[in-house]
Amino acid sequence: MSVREVPASEHAIPDLTFAVTSAEPERFAAVPTLRFGLEISRTGGGPIRSVSLTTAIRIDVARRRYDRGAQQALIELFGEPERWGSTMRPLPWTQTTLVVPPFDGGTTVDLRVPCTCDTELAVTKYLRAVRDADVPLDFLFSGTVFFDAADGRLRTAQISWAKDTTWQLPAGLWHGLIDRYFAGSPWLRLSRDSYDRLDAYRARQVLTSWDDTVDSLLEQAGSRSRETPTTAETAGAPWTP
Repeated sequence: MSVREVPASEHAIPDLTFAVTSAEPERFAAVPTLRFGLEISRTGGGPIRSVSLTTAIRIDVARRRYDRGAQQALIELFGEPERWGSTMRPLPWTQTTLVVPPFDGGTTVDLRVPCTCDTELAVTKYLRAVRDADVPLDFLFSGTVFFDAADGRLRTAQISWAKDTTWQLPAGLWHGLIDRYFAGSPWLRLSRDSYDRLDAYRARQVLTSWDDTVDSLLEQAGSRSRETPTTAETAGAPWTP
């Protein structure tokens, strides 16, 4: 039985591997931004002309432990801690796309990830809840590789969906970056109607800041809840007409 000779172009597809090597704040950015150093290595195939690289980043929330304070803060996202075995799922953070310039054996590029302070987002709620240890990140890669084939022609290949890597992001790095931009003042997004009502209340009460305005409303709500008897308190009380 004869064996077909495999053309060089059929086994010369480059294989790329990825590794995150660093994470630090972007020094001069208009919005809070983390910069991840991404090392890309090539085995097989010819030199790389370019890579259209898409990176999806998610938080593998089940890959770390949580103290009691964090557990209470995360109930909104995952329910009671007793149920976390079934309710905890990776949280999608962001997706970035960049063009990697030509390289031969390997190269290092920067992945820039803007960090929002929008308290309505699940990722922000999670990161605000964890203040110690590391945040386990998954980096998932896809895209198109442009390379020189053995016959000298420009060829393309798709990055396998199996390509990924991990990184342990210190929680304090995110908090320090957010505090640098927002000085401990998280943003709360309101509809125009809610803002107008809140502003009208502030003016009527002659309050000088939004902190004073919200504190006043919270104090009123707390007073009403203390004055309203609970079900347990009224269960044994005699009924009166």
